[in-house]
Amino acid sequence: MNEYIQIDHLICGGKPVIRGTRIMVRNILGMIAGGYTVDKIVETYPELTEDIIRGVLQYAAEVIDEEQVFAHA
Repeated sequence: MNEYIQIDHLICGGKPVIRGTRIMVRNILGMIAGGYTVDKIVETYPELTEDIIRGVLQYAAEVIDEEQVFAHA
């Protein structure tokens, strides 16, 4: 985790969220995957900043780096 991400079993069922909000990391990642720019995400969620969005991406990269992925034949 980093300073922007929080995991608490009492918030959103323990899914990673942006600290101090109920905005789930997966929502932000989905927006990016859907073509949203950082500016559009901040416009949609004014409580977020570019640094927070970068923190979300950093967190996702760290999680993926820790995961072991198995190819299915």
